[in-house]
Amino acid sequence: MTSNMPIVSPPTPAPSPRPIPQYNPSSEFSTLLGPASRKQYLISILHECSPAELRFLSQTITPMLKRDVLTELPAELALHILSYVDDPCTLARASQVSKRWHDLVADDWLWKVLCDTYSFRADTEDKSATNLYQDDESWDEIDKFTSNSIDPWLTARDRLKRQELTSVSHWGPYSDDLLHPITQFSHQQYFRRAYGTMLNLRKGGSILHAHRMPIPTPDSGVVTSVALDTEWVVVGLANSKIHLFSAITGVLSRTLTGHELGVWAVHLVCRGGYWGRGDMDEDGYPDDAGDPVVPAALKIALGIDRRRRMRSPASVGNDSSKPSDICCTSEGWGQPNSIIVSASCDKTLRVWDATSGHCIYVLRGHTATVRCARVLHNRPIAVTGSRDSTLRVWNIQKGVMLRVLHGHTASVRCLDICGNQVVSGSYDTTCRIWDVDTGECIRVLRGHSHQIYSIAIAGNFVASGGMDTIVRVWDATTGNCVAQLTGHTALVCQLQLSTTTNLLATGGSDGRVITFSLRSFTALQRLAAHDSSVTSLQFDTNFLITGGNDGRVRVFETQTGAWVRDLSERCESVWKVLYKKGVCAVMCKRAGKTVMEIWTFKPKER
Repeated sequence: MTSNMPIVSPPTPAPSPRPIPQYNPSSEFSTLLGPASRKQYLISILHECSPAELRFLSQTITPMLKRDVLTELPAELALHILSYVDDPCTLARASQVSKRWHDLVADDWLWKVLCDTYSFRADTEDKSATNLYQDDESWDEIDKFTSNSIDPWLTARDRLKRQELTSVSHWGPYSDDLLHPITQFSHQQYFRRAYGTMLNLRKGGSILHAHRMPIPTPDSGVVTSVALDTEWVVVGLANSKIHLFSAITGVLSRTLTGHELGVWAVHLVCRGGYWGRGDMDEDGYPDDAGDPVVPAALKIALGIDRRRRMRSPASVGNDSSKPSDICCTSEGWGQPNSIIVSASCDKTLRVWDATSGHCIYVLRGHTATVRCARVLHNRPIAVTGSRDSTLRVWNIQKGVMLRVLHGHTASVRCLDICGNQVVSGSYDTTCRIWDVDTGECIRVLRGHSHQIYSIAIAGNFVASGGMDTIVRVWDATTGNCVAQLTGHTALVCQLQLSTTTNLLATGGSDGRVITFSLRSFTALQRLAAHDSSVTSLQFDTNFLITGGNDGRVRVFETQTGAWVRDLSERCESVWKVLYKKGVCAVMCKRAGKTVMEIWTFKPKER
């Protein structure tokens, strides 16, 4: 029996309640009121507020009105504003404000401007961060992106937008074994090192090593000459020995023996570099005809076997204007080892491999003491001056004499080089300018009344000084004397000439140091630097360092002449002082012993 049960439908749920619209005064304020009405409405509200409420409004509104101007400006304008900040500590603090500020402060163009402000000029050696050789043309291309005298902002903006402009993508002309990509040079890192070194030179510094040796006989341990680069310190002694120190650790690396009499001059050729003008075959490679018979290892040291080391394109036309280095060093011609050239009273010139200490060549030809020696930049060409009144030109890569320069009638006391020109000063009271490649005497400079003891050439200027106490400045192109500078009362024995800073510094046996302007030829600073003869003098844009027979090593401000500090303890006599890139070599006599101090002013690595 079937029963039908009714099916009851489920109840219909009640509709969901609709949300009640909330009153939003800000929406009404922004949509219903016009600009004028909005201002009136705000004024009426402010008049009704209590002082506490007004303070609340002020605290709320003030942060809302703050704006990061540098973030909102285009990159080129932001960098232009930051370029007016000349305090590196301020820039360092600015980099911590925000990520955007950090990126702006990290821009390399900004630090290049700061390097120019502090006169920190990076050279090719500084830009070879990984000891890879590279040509100057590479860095000229980089500088197109990092500075532009017409529109410096444009290049900064392009670098921020185009990452490929922030690194060097081409390959250098050669390296030690295989070609490697060039590492990007950082002006920020360079400035950090240079600025730290400058601060240490003012107040800090430490002795890497102090070497003392007894003096067995009078004058036998006297230091006669010093050469310094970032790798080596070469010291020539009157006892015929040459000491080679590490400029990095200050440790005595080796002693070079072979000269029979005292060493009067040493010159250091830095490893690396490139082939300069001349000494090439028609294909641009070094002419290997008549290679010397030397061991294979020494051929490698001289760079004879490296035919792939081509001449740098940037060197074309630049050799004629590159002055000598005050630290008696020169840029190499691509050889992997540093080369030392020494001149002696035994009438010989010797060429040494700094790495092994081997004497590669003994060059003979002079008939009297070889008094001075220099090597040209980027060329294996050495020039020597002797008491036999001649200068001689040598190829120190092949160990041959190229030519003899006749003209002087008395001992050649000093010489200097600039490009392929050599200027010599003689006891015959004349200076002569020579062309190294032809041996021709280009100019004879007459005017001094006594023997000449010091000479320098840079650009179109030649400066000379001697027994007559007068410093003469000559025009190298015409041979005319353009200035006679007075102020010394005794022998002028030290000179440094710089066309970069337009300064000439002179030191005399009267203990005075005088700086002259090359623009007006007037004395800028007259310093009573020492109580007796000035034995060493060296300056750059920031500092002037001197050594004297009174046993003092002194540091002065170059621009103002203000005394900065006395370096090292006072001794009996200072023979030589050289400074380069945070390393200072002080050669002196203390307690009857020859003392060789190697100082460092480099900032500690983080």
